[in-house]
Amino acid sequence: MKKILMLVVVVMAAISSVNAQKMYLGGGISLWRDDDADNTSFSISPEIGYNLSDKWAVGGQLIYAHAHQDEGLKVNSFAIAPYARFTYYQNKVVDLFLDMGLGISSTKVKHQDSETGFEIGIKPGIAINLNNQFSIVAKVGFAGYRDDYYISSPSNGFGVGVDSQNISFGLFYKF
Repeated sequence: MKKILMLVVVVMAAISSVNAQKMYLGGGISLWRDDDADNTSFSISPEIGYNLSDKWAVGGQLIYAHAHQDEGLKVNSFAIAPYARFTYYQNKVVDLFLDMGLGISSTKVKHQDSETGFEIGIKPGIAINLNNQFSIVAKVGFAGYRDDYYISSPSNGFGVGVDSQNISFGLFYKF
């Protein structure tokens, strides 16, 4: 096990020295407790990407979400969401970008069949660069189409929305 860990460290160091500031790793987590509805939910969404240039990047996000509601109802969702990122404004502190992508999800309610959903659209975002390696990233809103996309965004149809279901924050590390 120690040899594998050491190998991972060496490979990461080699990648970071060769591709300085090209790759980024981040994501977000959420935890919510609704006392009135006796509902608890959480999600974890790691994200990885590669900067092709100053303006363009490609990346992907894995999402796992779980909700436990009253009367023992449990819902689990898994999604994968690759994207292309276009950064249309940059300075030393702030980057403004658009994530254009597709997401595919599978949601399973306990004692029911699983349901597959998808989304396609654009998510505008902002990155606050704390230093050369760390950034706080927020994606605010969604414009596109969703059909049964995982539990934290249960709406179907198309449109533009900026609400609590379409805002995410995360911490990112560039290496």
